[in-house]
Amino acid sequence: MKRLKNKVALITGGTSGIGLETAKTFIEEGAQVIVTGRFQTTLNDALAQLGSNAYGIVSDAGLMSDILELPKKLNSIAPKLDILFLNAGYGKFAPIEMVMESMFDELFTTLVKGTFFTAQTFLPFLNEGGNIIFNTSVVTQYGSSYASVYSAAKSAVASFVKTFAAELTSQKIRVNAISPGYTVTNGFQKTGMTEDQIQGVIASVVPTLPFKRFAQPSEIAKAVAFLASEDASYLHGTELVADGGYTVIK
Repeated sequence: MKRLKNKVALITGGTSGIGLETAKTFIEEGAQVIVTGRFQTTLNDALAQLGSNAYGIVSDAGLMSDILELPKKLNSIAPKLDILFLNAGYGKFAPIEMVMESMFDELFTTLVKGTFFTAQTFLPFLNEGGNIIFNTSVVTQYGSSYASVYSAAKSAVASFVKTFAAELTSQKIRVNAISPGYTVTNGFQKTGMTEDQIQGVIASVVPTLPFKRFAQPSEIAKAVAFLASEDASYLHGTELVADGGYTVIK
């Protein structure tokens, strides 16, 4: 039995990494999936992988003008949604004394403002009994050097999980979050680090992980699919931590 049969899902930032793998998993589970991405080229590449049950919308999660256009673009594809996975985002990292105002504004605009107003924009389209899934991060669980701004932004998103859950219970809309640990994606390439720096970070992190490896995006996607399904029907206002035990095993 496909757990998401006849469901319509929208995934922001669905052209790579966790978003793309989640789209694949949702489709395998029977859903029709709409993905957003910032660029038509990457969107086309993703849709070629996803097949006939996928649709794409060009939209930048950090631009209010794009967010306000989303209802019109959605209406041309589907009148209602059952699942909203707010996945779009990336990290940038710097020592406290090196953080620039531009970096602060960029991360809070995309991760906090963009996430909030995308959720607000799509609320009228969510069916009763639908669900919203935020992508938070395990960086909210501990203090991490060079991640002061990213951690603060993701902590704000984690707060949305609770407040949205409180307000949307009356509509029978479940609100939860997936909180991934280190995962094999192209996320490091968006941080501004050089390839040598990226490899150095990976080499230093892997020995600290309980399973001595990063998660595969498909492993996180399966956890998101669980949250989106009726198997998680009594999970509400929860962050599901998928980090291989990193935050609890020392």
